[in-house]
Amino acid sequence: MQALDLTSEEYELLENTPVRLAGFQHESVVDGPGLRTTIFFQGCDFHCPGCHNEVTHDKSKGKLVTAYAVYEEIYESKLAGGVTFSGGEPFLQEEALLALAKVCKAKGRHIIIYTGHEVGELLTVCSDERAKLRREILQYADMVITGRFVQKLKTLEMPFVGSSNQEIHELAVHNPWQEE
Repeated sequence: MQALDLTSEEYELLENTPVRLAGFQHESVVDGPGLRTTIFFQGCDFHCPGCHNEVTHDKSKGKLVTAYAVYEEIYESKLAGGVTFSGGEPFLQEEALLALAKVCKAKGRHIIIYTGHEVGELLTVCSDERAKLRREILQYADMVITGRFVQKLKTLEMPFVGSSNQEIHELAVHNPWQEE
């Protein structure tokens, strides 16, 4: 129960939270600063034309695992100092995203979340209950990258984004979702 330096509460949370996983990438250098483990959630409603990860769109595909199994993958790489949650769309699986972000942050990992949502819609396109859950998730994120991929705006000039409309939000510097 204490595997991977988890408290019993953290273990229970991760073991009892399902995740539909598309895959993962160990030791990535393209999904955020430094060496990272990237977790690809399965399922996306945006279906952006030209998406480089189209295989993650179908919500019924991928592999159903526990958040604990995902956590094991994150910690398989001892070199990666950060974890990036991508997809698909991570915010389609808020409970799993929250469990993973919360535990990974408690263990000192730098957290990035990619989302196709724009800043103004992330908390407004869902119920109040889900918005509250999303706000809690954002408490654990260091960086959020927002915006749909737009093929005609594709860029190789900006780090960590696919198209120039996407925005990088370093939440310690400026958090557009912070309650005032």
